[in-house]
Amino acid sequence: QHPVRFEGTLTMPDDKVLSLVRAFDLPTYVAAFGNETVALRKALQALFHFTDHEALDLGGMRISVEAPIDVQAAVGDILSFSNRRVLRNGQLEAVPGPAWDTVTVSSTASYDPASPTRLSNVANVANVPVGARVIGAGVGREIYVRDRNVSAGTLTLSKPLHGAAGTSTFQFERFQYLLDFSGFEWLSRFVVADVEFKCNGAASGLMLPRDGLVTHVRDCFFTEPRDRAITSIGSGCQGMLVDRCQFLSNEQSLNAQDRTSVAINTNANDVKIRDNRFVRFRHAMVLGGSGNIIQGNHAFQGDNQPQGTRLASIVLGQINPKTVINGNYIDNSWIEWTNEFDATPDFSSGFSFGNLSIVGNMFTANDVGNWFRWIVIRPYGQGQFINGLSISDNVFKSLNGAVDRFEGVDASIAPLDMSRARNIRIEGNAFNNVSAPARNPVTLDVAENTPAATWAVDLADFLPFGGIVRGAQSLVAIGPITDTAGATVSDFPHLKTGQGANGTELHVVWPRPVQGKIQVTARVDNPN
Repeated sequence: QHPVRFEGTLTMPDDKVLSLVRAFDLPTYVAAFGNETVALRKALQALFHFTDHEALDLGGMRISVEAPIDVQAAVGDILSFSNRRVLRNGQLEAVPGPAWDTVTVSSTASYDPASPTRLSNVANVANVPVGARVIGAGVGREIYVRDRNVSAGTLTLSKPLHGAAGTSTFQFERFQYLLDFSGFEWLSRFVVADVEFKCNGAASGLMLPRDGLVTHVRDCFFTEPRDRAITSIGSGCQGMLVDRCQFLSNEQSLNAQDRTSVAINTNANDVKIRDNRFVRFRHAMVLGGSGNIIQGNHAFQGDNQPQGTRLASIVLGQINPKTVINGNYIDNSWIEWTNEFDATPDFSSGFSFGNLSIVGNMFTANDVGNWFRWIVIRPYGQGQFINGLSISDNVFKSLNGAVDRFEGVDASIAPLDMSRARNIRIEGNAFNNVSAPARNPVTLDVAENTPAATWAVDLADFLPFGGIVRGAQSLVAIGPITDTAGATVSDFPHLKTGQGANGTELHVVWPRPVQGKIQVTARVDNPN
């Protein structure tokens, strides 16, 4: 109950708690134990037990960490915890050494899409660590081992696999983290504030618990993580808040395509990632859930290679993510939207690509090829289409060369069925050095200088995502329409949509050959 001054140091069993009620901060624990890492473990243990405090202040200390800190193992007898706790005000610095080496295991296993998050008949299952990333054919990005049942020979995964039915060989990589919360079955309302995770290219940063709610990471630095900054291996990211943090890659000197590190991944829903800065990772974030708000972030992902390859900064792995991407600076990278976390990626019923709003962002690129795109949809199965997409009030600018379009489809696995497109709104965007600025609906002035009964209007440059003309919502004459004799006519035409070899033409069909000028508004979708 009183301030403590230590002469000499303490030695305590791991399962015993030192509760310093009056002087609960890391400098006092360092004075008690004489070792920074031991002191941090014991202080974290006390934080989850009774200290009459809800926050552990690191006192601005720089703590040298020689091996991963398993927080649940340090706490001991608590697997589930739901009271607010805060870790604040200090620096955790990884000391390079073998303790940070990635553990790699290869095993054969069977996958059945009917049990979408389970691998069964896993060879050497006891050797596969919980928290390992799964690599193999038909495995999406950032899928992790959430749990392990040795007696049953099964592994529980963080997300389904899109193309791994049958028996395959998988590789499992377990990264090492400065703070590892994966031992908790449930942890809610844990806050990390004003802490630098100084990974020094040796360690990763923060691994979340397997399940929980509303972890909040704010005003932190993740400096040079070896592999990952913040990793979710389960649903511990539900409702997570990441605010005003800096993510500084250890791979900034590499070309974009050679980078492997990822700043953040999520699996669960309702994540808010706001006002952060991401510098030259392979991906800034891979989002597997829905209900995301991605706002006010700046993601740099360029390199020093002229006409260089670029990669996605924001990856959406759920086909219908109910997500808003607003007010971000997307710099030499793009938004990639996939359904790679779907065990049955071919469309059969339910929702396809939809429920996404991209509004008020700044998109820029420099020294890229004309093939570069800022918004890319990549279907992982047949028959998928767009149903509910808004792209509005953004700015797109290419420096040191023009790009053909701002949007595109990666059909390397499967095409996008634009004949079923519905409810697409693309308007109010500003473009510089974009050769074919798509929009929907598209309004175009059409002039015919010689009389013709059919006016063919090719809208390919304006139709987004390689779409076809599916409808028209208005047509108005601009000035008189005249016949072959030059007389003004009052005929009204009808329209044929989806014409031409690629379906990108709108045909304006008159009762007789006429000439003049009209304004027409056409659509790539069914707006209803």
